[in-house]
Amino acid sequence: IFSIVVFGSIVNECYVNRDSQSSELLCIFNENESACSYGIAVGIIAFFGCIFFFVVDLYFQQISSVKDRKRAVLLDLGFSGFLSFLWFVAFCFLANQWQRTTMSRGFSQGADAARAAITFSFFSIIVWVSSALE
Repeated sequence: IFSIVVFGSIVNECYVNRDSQSSELLCIFNENESACSYGIAVGIIAFFGCIFFFVVDLYFQQISSVKDRKRAVLLDLGFSGFLSFLWFVAFCFLANQWQRTTMSRGFSQGADAARAAITFSFFSIIVWVSSALE
């Protein structure tokens, strides 16, 4: 769910017009398109990864081979560790770019969405680390 919040808040409200006369959309995170793109990409990867591992968990009892079960568990562990790292980078990157953002009238519209993306990126670190340690 956190990945949906991060992805959704960035896509819906973190692209703003520079001013009322301009139709050019800018990323609210210090006008750095890479920050928005990275947050969106990590959110999408996490969401589809969750769906994949949910399906694997549903069919886990039907996997008869111990080797295949071990592979599924190790893949889940590795993916959780990898996403923990990606969310840590996302949190640091988004927070750094938000800190450097100079607030203008247009940017104040998406400020709450930017803060939500940063906050839920941080919470995602905790969730994925705890998933990797289980």
